[in-house]
Amino acid sequence: MIRILQCVNDMHRAGLETMLMNYYRNIDRTKIQFDFLTHRPYKSDYDDEILSLGGKVYYAPRLYPQNYPKYFKWMNQFFKEHPEYKIVHSHIDAMSYLPLKAAKKAGVPVRIAHSHNTSIDKDFKYILKQYFRARINSVATDFCTCGEEAGKFLFGNVESTLIPNAIDISKFLYNPIIREKKRNELGIKKEYVIGHVGRLSYQKNHKFLIQIFNKFLKRYEDTILLLVGVGEKEEEIKKQVSELGLEQKVKFLGNRNDVNELYQAMDIFVMPSFFEGVPVVGVEAQFADLPCVFSDKVPKEVKFHSKTQFVPLNAPFQQWVDVIGKYCNMERKPMTDELEKSPYNIKTAHSILENYYLNLQAREGL
Repeated sequence: MIRILQCVNDMHRAGLETMLMNYYRNIDRTKIQFDFLTHRPYKSDYDDEILSLGGKVYYAPRLYPQNYPKYFKWMNQFFKEHPEYKIVHSHIDAMSYLPLKAAKKAGVPVRIAHSHNTSIDKDFKYILKQYFRARINSVATDFCTCGEEAGKFLFGNVESTLIPNAIDISKFLYNPIIREKKRNELGIKKEYVIGHVGRLSYQKNHKFLIQIFNKFLKRYEDTILLLVGVGEKEEEIKKQVSELGLEQKVKFLGNRNDVNELYQAMDIFVMPSFFEGVPVVGVEAQFADLPCVFSDKVPKEVKFHSKTQFVPLNAPFQQWVDVIGKYCNMERKPMTDELEKSPYNIKTAHSILENYYLNLQAREGL
C-alpha cells in the first residue's frame, strides 16, 4: 500500500475538500491510503471521517509570510520523521509552491501540483502568489488540473492530467419528498428559491448576487435567496442585505452538512463568480436537476445539463433577471441515465485518480 500526502488549507466542507473526500471514500484503500497535511491549527469538519478511513491528519504552521522560516523548519523536520511519503499531492494552487519546495528539498520523488482555479484572490498575498505561480513548475514533478483553463492558468503550456471534480451523485438526485421536508424546515412555502453555495469571499462575488436579487424582487416579489457558506466577507454582505432592507428575504444558512438536501429546496442555482476552476457545487446542482446560471468567468466545461446557462459578468442586471426568471415554475425530475454517465460521477471517475497514483508508483518503482 502506498500513502499519499494530500496538502490542503484545511478539511472543512468546501468544494475542493469535498471532492477529495469523494475520491478517498471510493478508491481501493488496500492499495492507496490518503493522509492530509493541513495549514490551519485546528480540527476540521472531515478530520474524524479521515481517521475512521485509516488516514492521518497533520497540522503545519499557517502560510503567512512572517511564518515562512518557521514553516520550512517544521516541514524539514516533518519529512525527516516521515520518510514513508514518496508522493506529495498539493491542492493549494499557487501556494503549493511552498510545501512542494520543502518536499523537493527533502528528496520526495513525486511532487504533484494540482490546479483548482483560473485566477488568484486579490488579498495581501497576491504579489507573493503571482511569484509562486511563476515558480511552481520548478518544484513540481507532475501536474493535475480540474479543467483545461485551470491547468493553463497555473502551469502554462506544461501538460497536466485532468482529474474531474467528481461527486457521489446518489446524494444529489432530485427527490420531491426531501424537497418538501427541507422547505418546511426552512419555513418556505410557495416562494421561488434562488440558491447559492460557496464561501462568502471575494471570488464568489456575493455583492453582485445580492444586487441581482434586489432587482429580481422588483419583478418577482415572492422570492427567497438562500446563501450557504461562511467566510471573511460575511459581515460585509449582511450589511449590504440590511441596507437594502432584504433581511426577511435573504437567509444566511452558514456552514451546513445537509447541502445535498438544500439543493432540493432550491428552484435555481446562481453563481456570478469572478473566477472558478470547475466548481464542485455547480456539478452538484446540475445533478439535482436545478437550472444553473453561471457567470461567463466559470469555465464552460462544467456544463453537462441542458438547463445550465452562462451570462456575462458585465451584462446589465436586467439580463440576469430575465435569465433567472425564465426558469420560474420549471418542472424538476430525477436524473436520466445519460447524465449518470457524466465524467463527474465518482462511481466511475475514482478509477482515474486511482490509476494515476498506481502508474506513478510503478514509474518510480516505489
